[in-house]
Amino acid sequence: MLSGVTDLDRRPADVTGQTVRALAAQRQEFITAQLRLHGAVRVGDVATLLDVSEMTVRRDLEVLSELGVLDKVHGGATLRDDRSAFEPGFDTKSRRNLEEKIAIGRTAAGLVRAGTSIGLTAGTTTYHMAMSLLEVVDLTVVTNCIHIAEYLHQFPRADRTVLLIGGTRTPSDALVGPTAVQTLSQLQLDLVFMGVHGMSAKGFTTPNLAEAETNRAFVATTSDVVVLADHSKWNLNGLCTIMPLSDAAMVITDSSLRNDARGVLSRECRNLRIVEVQAETSMTQAAATTTNASGQS
Repeated sequence: MLSGVTDLDRRPADVTGQTVRALAAQRQEFITAQLRLHGAVRVGDVATLLDVSEMTVRRDLEVLSELGVLDKVHGGATLRDDRSAFEPGFDTKSRRNLEEKIAIGRTAAGLVRAGTSIGLTAGTTTYHMAMSLLEVVDLTVVTNCIHIAEYLHQFPRADRTVLLIGGTRTPSDALVGPTAVQTLSQLQLDLVFMGVHGMSAKGFTTPNLAEAETNRAFVATTSDVVVLADHSKWNLNGLCTIMPLSDAAMVITDSSLRNDARGVLSRECRNLRIVEVQAETSMTQAAATTTNASGQS
């Protein structure tokens, strides 16, 4: 029998236009959070507590099922097993926690100064960061992400160089392997911005062994690695460890991160930056606060 859903905040009923899409994303994130907490949800419980129809809930479950988040069962849904070796595709990952990724990416881009060379590892959050780099002058970007390179190519600048390293393509469209590692071994970068599959007290992880090796090669190019990871990445473990938490110069995440996770990251990393994300219809507003390793703002 499915476990019930408890201690849930009520949400407003559906409206129209862009607000509908915003509310749908909020409902789906809410359902996902409850699945991670309880392991299962009932359609009737969610419909009552969110003040929407059961048909609306079933549509949300259908979307989440297509994204690989859950398995639908009679009367509700159960959390799909997060296998450590499972690697979702770029399009699938790009639709998860979109507002958080945009806000984190913008905050990370604010750290980039003119005349620097940076590394962007493959990922949907680093992709959103690249969107905020268009006005930075005299910039060199080294990446193993096909989507990042293609995006920057659409907006060329004479004073920007983009180096797409070679390698074998993964399901998430990263280029990895010996060719990538060899190229990176010849480089020295000012900053590296790294997306991760998961993070926990054990470190930052990815499901792909070759990608972990390539990301470690990125880490070796600099003394300052900035990890971009939204709150859903906490306690999500991939097959391979990229590096321990203590190797991160900064972690940028969002305000939905659990307090216990904040405590661990504050102790282990040199800096923790929390991005406040507020959705007002289709607009995202972000403000960041910085916490150093001692936990002070």
